[in-house]
Amino acid sequence: MPTPSNSALAFPEYDVAIVGAGPAGAACALALRGSGLRVALLDKATFPRDKVCGDAIPGHALKALGQLDPAYVDALWQLAPRDEVRRSRLVAPGGHSFYLHWKLRTFNSPRLHFDAALLQLVRQHTDAVVLENATLKELSILSDHARLQLAGGADITCRVVIGCDGANSAVGRQLLPEPRLARAHHSAGVRAYFENVADTEAGTTEFFFSRSHLAGYLWLFPVGEGRYNVGLGMLSELVSRHKIDLKKLLLENLATHPALAGRFRAARQLGPIRGFGLPMGGGRQRPASGARFMLCGDAASLIDPLQGHGIDLAIRSGILAAAQAAACVAQNDFSAAFMHQYDEQLQRQLGPQLAHSYRLMRLLGTRPWLMNLGTRLARLPGISAWVKRLLA
Repeated sequence: MPTPSNSALAFPEYDVAIVGAGPAGAACALALRGSGLRVALLDKATFPRDKVCGDAIPGHALKALGQLDPAYVDALWQLAPRDEVRRSRLVAPGGHSFYLHWKLRTFNSPRLHFDAALLQLVRQHTDAVVLENATLKELSILSDHARLQLAGGADITCRVVIGCDGANSAVGRQLLPEPRLARAHHSAGVRAYFENVADTEAGTTEFFFSRSHLAGYLWLFPVGEGRYNVGLGMLSELVSRHKIDLKKLLLENLATHPALAGRFRAARQLGPIRGFGLPMGGGRQRPASGARFMLCGDAASLIDPLQGHGIDLAIRSGILAAAQAAACVAQNDFSAAFMHQYDEQLQRQLGPQLAHSYRLMRLLGTRPWLMNLGTRLARLPGISAWVKRLLA
């Protein structure tokens, strides 16, 4: 929790310290390009590093980066491996399916490569100081600065801290009361890579809904070079209530699901199945800011409850945090009251989407008959566009 300062610090080392160099942190640093602020971007890992995820890069993520500088998106389209995505196939519990065609260009790419490419953009286009293998050990908010103590004994001082360090954010844990896990607003997921998957469709992500994993789905995403990100996510309250082993359930579905079993008969799994948590938005959230700090992306529970994606929301929140940090420095006001403008911007720009997605997830996730009916209706002329607007 914030602690009082006994002595003023004449000049903090940085204006902004961004903790976490994933999509939210990298976007924040890119958005601060040309601001004149002294920026440090630190991460506990050394890049490239893996991040357990579905590896789908939403079109709105690329759109937000392109609004900062089209050159960023041009560079990311050169990334390899990747698989350009033009449509999604949704398979209902009853077996019927339909396609959604996307207007915004987008692609899938393993986070091992995508996050490293984003960080490389920061190195190329900004003056931010990038500190890898820098684990935050202790964070203190003082009256005139923030102090970050790193593992190994090094200290960083700054005027504002931006926590972009994921679902288990060290910044959030140290500066906000530890929240009780709200399982109704949290999902658990598992993911593995496969090759030699049969009957795949180029440029198509696939979502499979089943009675065995309501309020969730199994996904099959091509990520380039003949490889596929295959995973299963489910609402945490259901995982806990029914004591579900998601890793076991994933493999069972690949072996028995009518739309998948034949396709995985000759498939080869590449590496272990790994798990991760998804703190979803759309409900009552703890604050995303306070005196001299802000939280972005997964650290602020900005995961879409319906589709499970968060990279676009992480990037957009990182850009909003950058604007707020610049305003704080310009006004020399780092109070919780002034910083609350960031929370208001999150709610205004992202809140309605998250709330809509959460309501729809709860509705469809507990009513397989409704999903089956919607799938049939979506195949009728004129209905598909309405379904897309509902789900997108």
